[in-house]
Amino acid sequence: MLSRLAVTAMLTLGMTISPEPLDAVAEGYVKLVLAVGRHAPDYVDAYFGPPEWRIECERAGPRPLGELAVEAERLASAAEAVRVEAGDRARSMRREFLAGQLAALRAYLQILRGARLSFDEEARALYGVTPPPRDLHAFEAIAAHIERLIPGEGPLPARYQKWKERVAIPKERIEPVMRAAIEEVRRRTRAHVELPRDERFTLALVTGKPWGAYNWYRGRAESLIEVNTDLPSYVFNAISLLAHEGYPGHHVFNVLKEATLVLGRHEIEHTVYPLNSPISLVAEGSAEAGVDLVFGEADRLKFEREVLYPLAGFGPAEVPRANEIRKALKELRIARPELARRYLDGGMSAAEVKAWLITFGLATPEEAQKAVEFIDAYRSYVVNYSYGEELVEEWLDARAGDDKAARWAAFVDLLASPRLPSSLLARPAR
Repeated sequence: MLSRLAVTAMLTLGMTISPEPLDAVAEGYVKLVLAVGRHAPDYVDAYFGPPEWRIECERAGPRPLGELAVEAERLASAAEAVRVEAGDRARSMRREFLAGQLAALRAYLQILRGARLSFDEEARALYGVTPPPRDLHAFEAIAAHIERLIPGEGPLPARYQKWKERVAIPKERIEPVMRAAIEEVRRRTRAHVELPRDERFTLALVTGKPWGAYNWYRGRAESLIEVNTDLPSYVFNAISLLAHEGYPGHHVFNVLKEATLVLGRHEIEHTVYPLNSPISLVAEGSAEAGVDLVFGEADRLKFEREVLYPLAGFGPAEVPRANEIRKALKELRIARPELARRYLDGGMSAAEVKAWLITFGLATPEEAQKAVEFIDAYRSYVVNYSYGEELVEEWLDARAGDDKAARWAAFVDLLASPRLPSSLLARPAR
């Protein structure tokens, strides 16, 4: 068995580790993803493979999209032609992963070349799922529940925004609150997940970004986690934010992929993360599901009341109400894919989507505008959050039920494997 240092050195030098035929497909896939990224700056979310491959791609300049499409077809055929012996589960999963990612890459190239797909067609082509339709009227009851939690005069959206101001973390206190939250979710995650000793993160407060927080995975078990202080940070959401971006969310997802698949199995395809691909649904869905896994409700409320609220400069009186509002808001998020579907397919105008988000989603006009801009920019990507979480939760339920230790084991197995959304849709035999 090669040491971690030796394998890392070999990958850095771009050396072939074995004659496995899927390795050639994997190398072609990684280089193709980098080439597509020259046409779409947001496409490559992370890359920690051989640096000379990126340098080579940059020096070559943007290749014609038609040429990239031909290469994608060639790689897909090569993956399909690889024979897998019965019972070789690891190799079968690897081939399935490469085939699924390449299928999404081919679809994305079609979109870059001008193809316009419906919301459902795009979600299925890029992320491997079609979210069920939702009745938007059903979410009105959730807003009514929040209205009972925030009594008073005037329309609910205005009352809700006024209440949020009471739990917005002062800017000078954001860093200690966020650090306390991430250290606690890290401690709790490490109690259940075996992570490399050298895994680490850097937490940075930034401005001028279009998102609230982001994880930039650098490879070698290291992440840069940025929190945007241009947007308000709320104490009742700090745990969710840092669990999603860090532990057991995106940071752990990438660390386990690198340790198990790249260094353990020499599968170099996992050194690149194309954003518009099936792996995003697993990544976002597991990051959302991990929030409740790392913190039970009672423990979360205790930690918020004793640690986070005092650090933010608040008393504990708002903790119970904030918890109820947080749970209601999470239910409201399920409406986002349906809003995106109707907007992109012409069933609702931008003005109608914003009006719904303000009236029933309790967004400010600025937040509603940002939500529409997100759909304009990322289109069907929104399915990966609430629907991805739903699929991951159902997958964990089917394999572990309410057994906490079993749920953690299944969660780690999901993150450390090359599973695609299709495996989340499959149910285990009873």
